[in-house]
Amino acid sequence: MIPLLILLGLIAVIVIWVIGIYNSLIGLRNQVKEAWAQVDVQLKRRFDLIPNLMETVKGYMTHERETLEAVTQARAAVAGTGGGNMPDRMEAEAGLGMALGRLLAVSEAYPDLKASTNFLALQEELTSTENKISFARQFYNEVVMRFNNKVQMFPGNIIAGMFNFVAETFFEVKDEEQREAPKVDFS
Repeated sequence: MIPLLILLGLIAVIVIWVIGIYNSLIGLRNQVKEAWAQVDVQLKRRFDLIPNLMETVKGYMTHERETLEAVTQARAAVAGTGGGNMPDRMEAEAGLGMALGRLLAVSEAYPDLKASTNFLALQEELTSTENKISFARQFYNEVVMRFNNKVQMFPGNIIAGMFNFVAETFFEVKDEEQREAPKVDFS
């Protein structure tokens, strides 16, 4: 009788342990989704600011068609991802950020544009949004790291494997060109 009770107690402990790990994996996976949603909110905010910025800049920057087209193409690339494939979306967003950086750097050559209150307000809003995007990406990567540690480290990897939990993708810049500051030539 006592060996049976010990066996039942051991089984109960194992079941509770599995449930605990499973629930923590679910909680971390949901945190990853929520963190990505926060990144997505800020990316959408930037996406919505771009047409206003472009309209303001077009009147002043008649000789910078290539820069304006690069921003337009990058924005279209982001829209083309549709939010479905996260790595593709991350890459498209990084390209858009780089194109916007070049646009703002080129705008320095236009004193009338720099003096425009509309442009200054949009530039400040875009800068603020870029900072929020940066913080949201950082938080996303921190949550992904916690989730991936739980999925890949013992004993969580056993439970993760049993219930098909897989490691998430970090938000990272893969293109070396996107890591560099934009180069502007006013000659």
